Amino acid sequence: MEEAILKVIEKGELVPRVILAVDLFGQPADYEKIGEVAEKCNLLVLEDGAQGFGGAIGNKRACSFGDISTTSFFPAKPLGCYGDGGAIFTDNDEWAKLIRSYCIHGKGTDKYDNVRISLNSRLDTLQAAILQVKFKAFVDYELDAVNKVASNYSRFLGDVVKVPVVKDSFYSSWAQYSILLESKEARDNLQDALRDKGIPTMVYYPKPMHSQLAFKDVATVDVSYRVTERLCDRILALPMHPYIDDSEMNYVCESINSVLGNM
Repeated sequence: MEEAILKVIEKGELVPRVILAVDLFGQPADYEKIGEVAEKCNLLVLEDGAQGFGGAIGNKRACSFGDISTTSFFPAKPLGCYGDGGAIFTDNDEWAKLIRSYCIHGKGTDKYDNVRISLNSRLDTLQAAILQVKFKAFVDYELDAVNKVASNYSRFLGDVVKVPVVKDSFYSSWAQYSILLESKEARDNLQDALRDKGIPTMVYYPKPMHSQLAFKDVATVDVSYRVTERLCDRILALPMHPYIDDSEMNYVCESINSVLGNM
């Protein structure tokens, strides 16, 4: 990241302003290292905490690391509503006022005084009511439960595939539980075999960001993405939520062991 930033500065055509850090699969990004680069290069940090919500580093929770942080309440996220929703966090009162304006048609003194072109992005009352109830369950027992599921997965699968690791002092909300296979062929074969056994899996994500067509004409710097590309070919997400029971988990693990043993 630092290499890319310094290359942009050296080239002189663009001026870096922010680092957009993404919390992935339940763990916050490495904000200690990110913060060092941000301070060195005089950049702000924006935290995408959509998959990190509920996670932590030490005593500090996800969505508190960025100058501005965001999360999503889409149903597939660690804390989901029954439709679309999200939240933005900042300690800067001026930015908070601007964000509230952006959420309500670019309002000024009130919603009928539009001072900028914007959107209608308010969380509706029904979703807020659902989230109030689900948030209590999330804090009281779902985070503990999903960590027990992850621990059991790792215990049963650690000898046959590469399993995820939670870094020291980090706490994960386990938005996904993703394993790594030796190759794309092995990953695809396992996914097909599990599908035949009625076990759903997903690939997060099949195409890396730098390969997306949307960014084809966006100015970028020449840095290596070999690790990203290799991970996209090998990764596979298993069924993951706080309410998986032992029989369901055993079936998933036994199926993976059986399939890989026959490959």
